[in-house]
Amino acid sequence: MSLEEKLADGLEEMGLHLDAATQSSLLNYVALMQKWNKVYNLTAVRDPQKMIIQHLLDSLAVLPHLVGRRIIDVGTGPGLPGIPLALANPALELTLLDSNHKKTSFLRQVCLELNLNNVTVVCERVEAWRPTEKYDVVISRAFSDLAEFVSLALYLCSDTGLMLAMKGIYPHEELTRLPATVELQGVESLKVPGLDAERHLVLLRPTKMVAKG
Repeated sequence: MSLEEKLADGLEEMGLHLDAATQSSLLNYVALMQKWNKVYNLTAVRDPQKMIIQHLLDSLAVLPHLVGRRIIDVGTGPGLPGIPLALANPALELTLLDSNHKKTSFLRQVCLELNLNNVTVVCERVEAWRPTEKYDVVISRAFSDLAEFVSLALYLCSDTGLMLAMKGIYPHEELTRLPATVELQGVESLKVPGLDAERHLVLLRPTKMVAKG
């Protein structure tokens, strides 16, 4: 099966309707990852067929759970899930945050070659980044621990925003260690076509502090 067919079939199975130009851009992104991976080691996934499933479709599975317009992808690495989300919905404003200079250099090249005007790339540690405005969604696919994700990135989230953590298996133990600064909104099971592994999305909201009279 060609890469074009694999992507089209996966999108159809997920109920995502992306035009031919967007699908072409997604495939060009995979080609850029392949090219830069030879020098920069962006991802452990080398097979473009697997990139379609493990990178593109996996990232796009969170689309229905996004709220608002301003989104920051914390620890984005080679742009996951940020680049696929930005391509799929040009109305979103994505900030891709990573402290790795090689990966952010790659991301700037991606934005240039794919003409992505709705993406801002920031090379900075999450705890050091000071945006002028908070975000509607703070998402991460790379943080290993929910408590650490909240500790480092909650300040980026607006009072009415969402923190979304992409996980593999259901994170039972991590959920027990969530700090009181966030409220668990739910854990959604994500279906990624062709992926023989569990995927979950943890939805968190900042705790509304009750004023004491």
